[in-house]
Amino acid sequence: MQPSATLRTGAGMHLRMPAVWRAALVPAIAAWLIISLALAEDWLRIAVIAWTSSTYAHILLIPVILGALVYQRIPQLARIAPQSWWPGLLLGLGGLMLWLLGAFSGLDLARQLGAVTLLVSTVPLFFGVRIAAVLVFPLCYAFLLVPMGEELVPALQLITAKITVALVEASGIPAHIEGVFIDTPAGLFEVAEACSGVKFLIAMIALGLLAANVCFVSWKRRAVFMAACVAVPILANGARAFATIWIAQSIGAERAAGVDHIIYGWFFFAFVVAVLLAGAWRFFDRSPGAPLADMDRIAASPLLTLLEQRRTGTLTALAALALVVVGAQAWARAGEALRADLPRTVVLPSIEGWQKIGTAQAGPAWQPRAEGADSRLLGRYRNAEGQEVDVFFALYAAQGDGREPGGFGQGAMPPESGWSWLSPGPQIANGKSDLLRGDEGTLRLAVTWYLSGDLVTGSNMRLKLHSMADKLRLKERPTAMMIVSATGQSPAEAQQSFSAFMRDAGSPERWMDRLGITE
Repeated sequence: MQPSATLRTGAGMHLRMPAVWRAALVPAIAAWLIISLALAEDWLRIAVIAWTSSTYAHILLIPVILGALVYQRIPQLARIAPQSWWPGLLLGLGGLMLWLLGAFSGLDLARQLGAVTLLVSTVPLFFGVRIAAVLVFPLCYAFLLVPMGEELVPALQLITAKITVALVEASGIPAHIEGVFIDTPAGLFEVAEACSGVKFLIAMIALGLLAANVCFVSWKRRAVFMAACVAVPILANGARAFATIWIAQSIGAERAAGVDHIIYGWFFFAFVVAVLLAGAWRFFDRSPGAPLADMDRIAASPLLTLLEQRRTGTLTALAALALVVVGAQAWARAGEALRADLPRTVVLPSIEGWQKIGTAQAGPAWQPRAEGADSRLLGRYRNAEGQEVDVFFALYAAQGDGREPGGFGQGAMPPESGWSWLSPGPQIANGKSDLLRGDEGTLRLAVTWYLSGDLVTGSNMRLKLHSMADKLRLKERPTAMMIVSATGQSPAEAQQSFSAFMRDAGSPERWMDRLGITE
């Protein structure tokens, strides 16, 4: 590590910046512009989500926090001469491959993670491994720019419901829990997605990671603090839900819900954060003004000394980065243009022992969503015993943006459909099983399968990986989403109708043959 001229801050900083830093910054800025323009759609989606979704509003602060973290490390950065490091391009290639897979499958999370990885890779590529070592925390913290965590909602709903009903029963209030619904004398309460506490948890993790880095040196203390940042929001959210039910016993459910939203939105989060930080205050072990990077350790590292020998020219690095970005864009466009052949007409098959009837329903209508599908079928079957099932089938000539069988809001329970997710359903081979509850209390078992080629699965992730593998080879196969659903007064009654139908209809694979969809 060679010392460089002092890198100063304040007015006229650009005039006093050492030439070696200016030589590294110019191509780096050019690379950032290339990445911003090439992946503009992904950066715009992140910005829109952060601006419109309260769950991810904290993302708006992440760029400011990253700037502050880098600014704090300027005294340490000034002691290192930047130098291009060609293995940084490998990290960029990894990010581009992740972005490419996301583009092929329509998985925004993969696209956005790839975009951030590519941006992060420019630091070691144009400035070197020692600079990256000084900035390792800000570089990792940059991944919080990606909106992620919604996948935790169903699990958090169930956890919150269990914590709530335990507290309700401990308080002496009689209660009955069924999935995420809690029945009490004050009324029926649902731990809905908005009440799962995911917003609180995601924001607390972001705050906790920042505090753990800035306030602690000991990794043990950091780990304990982060464990508290995960556990406390979950427990606090359960306590908040209990308080809503407890207050409802006195002033009514509707007024209690209004009080809950005001308190939770404006005061509760701030109160829990204050309590958590106050409890951790006495354990902070980083001295005020202490450097945030161990420069002696970085300077003496034999590994960094070995790695930094892989140098390259800055213009060479910039040209190589631009080339791979253009190549990834071309590959993505070719994959997006693929379309599989589908039959001209598709009808639901006849099933021995079952008669196709109309789809008129008592209670809220059940209409699964399949945006971007090339064909959609919805039919009802009834047997001689009076058991009824609904079958939904959607066919896709290609998967991608706007054509995602397992995307958010797609499938058995579209948002604002009159049906609420109750709990996971019984285990079904290769399928995703969910219990839904209608606004009028009707129970519905819905089992979803995704079919593509020889793949039969209920996992959206497995479907995405399958699609990624196909498109990497510039191959596209028909994809189907099949949902078999039955209603009943109890989960057992719904499952009996479902099981009877599946015994006669056969496995989901047979439906592809019946509909004339083969390889």
